[in-house]
Parts: sequence; C-alpha cells; structure tokens
Amino acid sequence: MGNQSSTQIDVSVVVIGRNEGSRLERCLQSVAQAHWGSTGHELIYVDSRSTDQSVASAQALGAKVIALDDASPCAAKARNLGWQAAQGAYVMFLDGDTELHADFVTLALDTLSEPELCAVWGHRRESRPEQSLYTKVLDLDWIYPVGRTLYFGGDVLVRRAALAEVGGFDPSLKAGEEPEMCARLRAAGWQIEHIDVPMTQHDLAVNSLRAYWLRAYRSGIAYAEVAERMRLRGDVLWQHEARRDFRHGIVFVVAPLALAASLWLSTALALTLIALALLFLARTVQRCAWKVPGQWVLCVQYAVHAHLQKIPALFGQLKWRRARRQQSEIALVDYK
Repeated sequence: MGNQSSTQIDVSVVVIGRNEGSRLERCLQSVAQAHWGSTGHELIYVDSRSTDQSVASAQALGAKVIALDDASPCAAKARNLGWQAAQGAYVMFLDGDTELHADFVTLALDTLSEPELCAVWGHRRESRPEQSLYTKVLDLDWIYPVGRTLYFGGDVLVRRAALAEVGGFDPSLKAGEEPEMCARLRAAGWQIEHIDVPMTQHDLAVNSLRAYWLRAYRSGIAYAEVAERMRLRGDVLWQHEARRDFRHGIVFVVAPLALAASLWLSTALALTLIALALLFLARTVQRCAWKVPGQWVLCVQYAVHAHLQKIPALFGQLKWRRARRQQSEIALVDYK
C-alpha cells in the first residue's frame, strides 16, 4: 500500500462496508492508486458482518481489517471503530461503494491549513448514472454549492483531533449521523469547507422502484430524527427541510384524491388544479437548472424526482414519530 508502511502516518483512510463485492475492491484500489507523494497513509477497512468475500478482498489489498460484530450495525458504529483505530492526524472517510479521486486528499490537506477548519469535502458523483433513470436523477442530488457548509456526508477528510473532541459519530443513529456530528463540531467552534474539486465516484446501484422508495424512506427517518435533535439544541440544521418534506409529502399523497374529486365536481376545477401543479413543477425546474445547465429534459426529470421522493420520505418521518412515541428502535433500512 505504498506509504502505508512508513513510520509517519499523516492520513488514515477509513473505509466502511457490508457486502459491497467488487465495489469494495475498486474502492480500495483507488486508495492505493491515489497521488500520495510524501504523505504517509494507512488503510483501514471496517466490515459490518459481510457474508461475501469483502474481508478476504480487503486483506488481499493490504487493508487493516476491523470487524464490527454488532447485531444492529450502522455506519456511525463502523466509522467510530475506524477513526478510533487510526494513527493519522487526518481521517479520510469513504463508503465501500465509492472510488477516491487521485488528487483529492492532497488538495483537501492544503485547504485544511486553515486552522478553523475541521473538515473538507469535494464533489461526489455517480460512476454509472446511465444505469437507470433513478440513478440518473439521484446523481444530481450530490451537487451542492461550494464554500462554507453546515454539514458533510459520508466521504470527507476530517481532523482526528476534532473527531475526538466531540466523541465521534452518534452510534444510536441509523442514518443522518454525519450532519448530527457536524452540528456538534460547529458548536465547538469548528467550520466545514466544500471545495470545488472531484472527491469520489459513487455506485448508488438504485435500479428499481423498491430501492428508490427505501432510500427516500430512510432519508425521511434521518431528517425527522436529526431535525428534532437540532430543534432541541437550537441549531437550524434540517429544520426547514424536515417541515417542508412533511407538508409536501401530505400534499402529494392527497393530490390524486383531490384531482379525482375535482373531476367529479367540475372539469374547470380539475384543469385549474393541473395547471397549478404544472406551474409548481416549472418553478422547481427553474430552481434546479443551475445543476444541469442546458439539459432541460434531465432538469424536468430531476424536478419530478424532487417532489415524488417526498412521499416515501413522509412515511419515513411518520415511522420515526411512531417509534419515538413507542420508545422503540428502528432497524437499519438497507435499500441495496
């Protein structure tokens, strides 16, 4: 693994995964092929009870393998095991279905020379957006404005000292663990930077309506739980988004019934409702046009996705609210 054996380890690459198969091999190979220069690094793979050849593949590719032997595994627990075993002053977190861009770590380290920054992340994009319409539109979800941000996702370069200062990720969260920890980092005085460089290629592998639904459903659970925690601590993170998704989800569930009733009452009323819906969609198309300049068909598809995903997200929020009332734990929702 190149500089992994050097005495000075500057960056610890922590990869988490569960039954990622060939995706994991590509991920670990991308770390080996990155442009490390004089930067010493190590590679740690945390496996969440895989039943495929993930562990053997990781060992063969030179990674230190740590097993998360937990009846209820999640990304937060896996990442905590990884960074706590890390020797580097910086931790590069990767999901096992991603591939690291060769130059990202070097560029991110340069940015982290600013002492107020605890974390730097770049652009994550889908490696095979053409594999399905679902992946094609979800690829655009990864496009964020650059600059100071409130949170980062699963792929990021972080100061290990900052992780230790806030105690790492909350292991009780099955999703949304990154933004929740970011709120604690910001409360401790740290800042987060999104830089305009490629970071990772991702293989989402959403090829069915069921996978698409489950992913949005899990997102709804995460939004509801993290937003409630932020509300209690007075943080703005996800407050507006969670309320908006809940309201819009109800509207989109009720909309077909409202349209059917309007057709029965008055054709003019039905046409008015359809016109309003199209205007609403057109506004969304205009707002997201910056993500795909000149690609209006894709922009319309993305706008439809942006609204339709609110339906499974609504059910995710309702699931979390019911679990909170019953004081029960929600199992990990795996869409792959």
